[in-house]
Amino acid sequence: MNDRLLQILNEKYSLELIKVEAVTDEMFRCTAKQGTYYARVTNYKSYEEQVEEVTYTNFLYQEGLGVTPTITSVNGEEVEKVMLDREMLTVVYQSAPGIHLPRKRWQPNVFQELGRQLGRLHRLSKKFEEIHPVRHINDWHENEEYAFLKYIPKEERTIREVADEVLTTIGKLPKSPSNYGLLHGDLCLENLLVDQESNLTMIDFQDCEKHFYIFDLAAAVYSAMEYSYIGGGSIVDYGQAMTNAIINGYQEENNLSPEMVDQLPLFIKLKEVFEYSLMHMYWDQDWLTEDQVRIMNHFRIRLEHNHSLLKS
Repeated sequence: MNDRLLQILNEKYSLELIKVEAVTDEMFRCTAKQGTYYARVTNYKSYEEQVEEVTYTNFLYQEGLGVTPTITSVNGEEVEKVMLDREMLTVVYQSAPGIHLPRKRWQPNVFQELGRQLGRLHRLSKKFEEIHPVRHINDWHENEEYAFLKYIPKEERTIREVADEVLTTIGKLPKSPSNYGLLHGDLCLENLLVDQESNLTMIDFQDCEKHFYIFDLAAAVYSAMEYSYIGGGSIVDYGQAMTNAIINGYQEENNLSPEMVDQLPLFIKLKEVFEYSLMHMYWDQDWLTEDQVRIMNHFRIRLEHNHSLLKS
């Protein structure tokens, strides 16, 4: 497939690609004489959704935000239809500067800069939506990944009650242009690159959606606590320090009301239920590995006992 994709990309783009390597099932590292690029090849979202997504991210780039711009094809398209074993959609991106930080380097100073970046992102999202009304990117609750009660087994009554309560409570929150709009949607630490000057680049906007802006902050704090903490103190204190840092940074660039700050634990709970539901949605429950069983049981314990990742 890599050789076939290399041939197709060289036909579609003026990049003189030499090699294509799979990074994930959907993302490919492309080496060219001009440098390194990344090609996303997927049908995860429709053509119209992907065009709207790259229009959004290219707008953010033009406004000076740390995101990766797309490469236009020889046909002048940002999203190209290509034929592999079936028709797929391809977007090619410039390589982003920076690295994935080692776990020990995720500290409050970096999270404060992330907060500033998110504040700018959401402020620019409001500007984008004023210029380009969003027609194809969904509101969060319309996406299949949030159909928790469809995927969490009926036997898991306690977790289903938690899931239903979280969805119901968030569904009742008042929405306004100041707290709700386009956002990244999957701001785990793997989707952040940091250079030597601590400048951040956000990558992989494939899950961008219309949501409460606080969700981007919740996803980042959740990711830090789940994947970057390496001991040496209290994980609750670590999470609180990262939370304070990201909120302080955010408020330097954009308004975050006290009412929405108070809802942060609720949105972290949403992220927890989201991740647990995805395990049922995508993992073959008849062929779970030992690690998958262990991970699911850790989630079950936490959700059934209503453990909070943050101090209340």
